[in-house]
Amino acid sequence: MPNQRAEHAFLPTGWTRGHDVAVASGAATDVRWRLAGLPNLHSHAFQRAMAGLAERQSHPEDSFWTWRELMYRFAGRITPEAMHAVATQLYVEMLEAGYTSVCEFHYLHHQPDGRPYDDPARMSHALIAAARDAGIRLTLLPVLYMSGGFDGRALSDRQRRFGHAVDGYLSLLQSLRALQDDTLTVGIALHSLRAVPADALREVLAAVAGDPMPIHIHIAEQIGEVQDCLALRGARPVEWLLANADVDARWTLVHATHLEPAEVQGIARSGATVAICPSTEANLGDGLFPLGDYLKAGGHWGIGSDSHVSVSPVEELRWLEYGQRLATRHRNIAVSADQPSTGELLYTQAVQGGLRACGQGDRAAGDAIVLDADAPALAGATRDDLLDRFVFAGNRPLVRETHVAGRCVVADGRHADRDPVARRYGQALRGLLAD
Repeated sequence: MPNQRAEHAFLPTGWTRGHDVAVASGAATDVRWRLAGLPNLHSHAFQRAMAGLAERQSHPEDSFWTWRELMYRFAGRITPEAMHAVATQLYVEMLEAGYTSVCEFHYLHHQPDGRPYDDPARMSHALIAAARDAGIRLTLLPVLYMSGGFDGRALSDRQRRFGHAVDGYLSLLQSLRALQDDTLTVGIALHSLRAVPADALREVLAAVAGDPMPIHIHIAEQIGEVQDCLALRGARPVEWLLANADVDARWTLVHATHLEPAEVQGIARSGATVAICPSTEANLGDGLFPLGDYLKAGGHWGIGSDSHVSVSPVEELRWLEYGQRLATRHRNIAVSADQPSTGELLYTQAVQGGLRACGQGDRAAGDAIVLDADAPALAGATRDDLLDRFVFAGNRPLVRETHVAGRCVVADGRHADRDPVARRYGQALRGLLAD
């Protein structure tokens, strides 16, 4: 393989000059700006197909809970073939935007009526094939989903394709872990405390004790969830989890939006990572993560695009900061005594926290993007302002190349298979929307 030399390279450890890497044939040999690729810590791939379709008021107090009605309709229709088409389109979009890896929080396991496919991992295989076709690094997180609420109620008809008993779930996990390779990691996803009874949570964690695999969980996303947990478990969700599980660096807490100060400190002390999804959290009206306090506590975090109303790491980082500015009426919140650049701190910590949460060790650390040095937004850029410009200077795409596992999967801003993938996606979406 030829070498590509970057005049300036931003690695997970910071800036370096004159950095060489081996690249696939056809990639540019000399570039000005190369950045570590960003991991996407939270994805429900099938929801890409419904982006933009929940923006008409269906109830005077629309919220996550009313949005979920449309989500259930899509979840009930999607087939393995449609899942592959939608996920491949999504992953191509991620690569073109600068994501180089994705954590897929996958709960559409069975047929719509809840019966398993002949191959219980068929939907998982569709996602794995989509990631391989697109060329993105995948952390597949099959989801354990058992109950419809903290009170232990049975799953509704619309939730049955999500469900597993613990034994069936562990069997699925074992079969998928046998497929792991250089670009595929398999971990655990516990859907939420409301969907996983306490005894089942402990049983699953005991079964994987000592294994370094990543563990992800939705938590404290909604006020209603917090209230129900208080009423039925006597503690707030994060408070309960920290007291009842050995939360450590393997864990990623998705959203963790509604926290008390002691919970902020507790997450930071545990070594867990928080997956913050600003565009989805804003779209659903969830609330704002307490970023300033969490940064002061030294907590780890990364970003995710979740429902994919946006597939842009720049937008996630920008609105993570802008939400804090609106709440506090001050500017430049994501900074520290050692790092006054908001863009650089956001990018650095999103890369570092993201690599922790993906569970892929050092393999993903070499994945990278190359920026378009000729773009007007980067004219005259220096290392002191490059990341501020990338994050905050407009919406024109600035990613020229994306490299994953030594392979150039995006060149001149385009994925090589963009057009045929888009055609297959269009056909699948029209089928999902048909009456």
